[in-house]
Amino acid sequence: MWDTLGNFLLVTIYIFFFVAYLMLLFFILTDLFRDRSLSGWWKAVWVIFLILLPILTALVYLIARGGGMQERAAQEAKAMKQAQDEYIRSVTNDQDPAEQIAKAKQLHDQGIIDDAEYARLKEKALA
Repeated sequence: MWDTLGNFLLVTIYIFFFVAYLMLLFFILTDLFRDRSLSGWWKAVWVIFLILLPILTALVYLIARGGGMQERAAQEAKAMKQAQDEYIRSVTNDQDPAEQIAKAKQLHDQGIIDDAEYARLKEKALA
C-alpha cells in the first residue's frame, strides 16, 4: 500500500476528502440543531436521510438551506458576543472616574486606606 509515491498520494487524497466529508456532516448537524424554526420531526427526517444517503442528502441540504446556514451562524456569533460583552461589563469596574475617586475618598475619610493608597486609586481612576 505504501510502496510507491503514487499510492501514498492517493491515500492522502482519500484521507483529505474523508475529513472534509466529516466536517461537512458536522456543520450540517450543528446547523440543523441550531435552527429553531425547524420542527423536531423535520430534524429527525434530515438526520435519517443523512444516515441513509449521506452524500446526496448533504448536497441537497447545502442547496436548499445553505443561505440560512450562514445567517444562523452569524446570529449565534452575535448572541455569543453580546453575552461575552455583558459578562465582561459585569466583571470589570465600569464606573466613571468621578465615582471611583468619590469611593476612594470615602474609604480614605473612614480611615480604611492611607494617603498613599488614596493617591494611587485616584491616579488609576484618572488614567
